[in-house]
Order: sequence, then structure tokens, then C-alpha cells
Amino acid sequence: MQRKIVAFHQDKENHWVADLECGHGQHRRHNPPLIEREWVLSAEGRQPFIGTELNCKKCDEEFAD
Repeated sequence: MQRKIVAFHQDKENHWVADLECGHGQHRRHNPPLIEREWVLSAEGRQPFIGTELNCKKCDEEFAD
């Protein structure tokens, strides 16, 4: 289910998590060379992604039951 990003926060390990409008979160890690998301490292980089939709797997699971 598509849900909009409303904010970002860091988890206990300092990885960035997108906060979704449904209340769930989804990691947006910059972990080279496996994942290149350098934009997540700065507030200026994250800002344009506010409002972007991500597929929320937790919502998909909840509505599948």
C-alpha cells in the first residue's frame, strides 16, 4: 500500500528511517557499496523526499488478513 513520507528520524544505530503517514517506518540507508543513498545524510537531501510515496509492507500485511 502506498504511503507518503511525512518525516525522517534516526534509529538506535543512527540509520535514517522514513516516517510514513500510516505511522510505520521504513529504513532509507546509505550503505555503500550495497545501497547508494547519499541524499539521506543531510537535511537538505531528505527534504525533497517528504511527500514521496513508498510501499508500506506492514500495511500490506495488515490489510491482507
